[in-house]
Amino acid sequence: MAAVPKEKPSRLDENRANFARYKEDVKKRGKPFYPYAMFHDTIMSLVVVCTIVGLAVIWKWSAFGPHHDPTHKGLLGPEVDPPADPGTTSFVPRPDWYFYFLFYLLRIFKWPESVFLGTVGVPTIALMLLIGLPFLDRRRERRISARPVAMVAAVLTIVSMGVLTWKGATAKEALASEVKADIPRWTSQENLPPAAHAGALLFATAGCTACHTYAGSGGSNLGAPDLTDIGSRNLGIQFQINHLKCPSCVNPGSPMPKFASLGDSRLHQLAVFLEASKGTH
Repeated sequence: MAAVPKEKPSRLDENRANFARYKEDVKKRGKPFYPYAMFHDTIMSLVVVCTIVGLAVIWKWSAFGPHHDPTHKGLLGPEVDPPADPGTTSFVPRPDWYFYFLFYLLRIFKWPESVFLGTVGVPTIALMLLIGLPFLDRRRERRISARPVAMVAAVLTIVSMGVLTWKGATAKEALASEVKADIPRWTSQENLPPAAHAGALLFATAGCTACHTYAGSGGSNLGAPDLTDIGSRNLGIQFQINHLKCPSCVNPGSPMPKFASLGDSRLHQLAVFLEASKGTH
């Protein structure tokens, strides 16, 4: 009489058997939390604290110690940064280094069509996959060669995060350079006088085109008006200066920020440029 083949155990039965063997192994060879795990945690905590203290000492001593100058740039940077200049036109804002990857994602996913995907979609999907990994892969196998999918996913994640962080750290400010390249076209199209050239350069570098459009340059994402023909309204140099100093004082309810920190000289240059902008000729 032929032997009846045994029915192959189900996946659930295998998981239950593996869990039972795991519990039995822990019971036979397990170690108590005290002192083993507590000792390991104490050592790691001590290493982390010593590393932080060491870096703080190196930063403080190299930046200030032998030089007695808090603005001297040491091994880990100066102790005190130079005073902020609210009227600067050359400062490029950057996030902290751990946000460089997201900073560069915003250059890949352009506003407004795909910015939601870059800021919310991609990070959320990656986070959900990370949270769900323990529930998706419950095998006890730890060998790297036996887990190719997990290893490939981990390597790709590390490489992509590293590349995005590096690209974000070395990225140049593209907007100002792109707008500055349009200045010769503005000059020709608007027939700007030589006196308006300094104001055109300031308009391109001060971030005005982040809200306004001018001769096809910039963006109107925040609803700011186009300034291509603002000079045709003949508002006057002084009106332009007053408006730049305090927009809400001249136009109640205006969301435009104040630019008084640019100083009277540069505000006058901007005003001359705006008044010379009469529209396409």
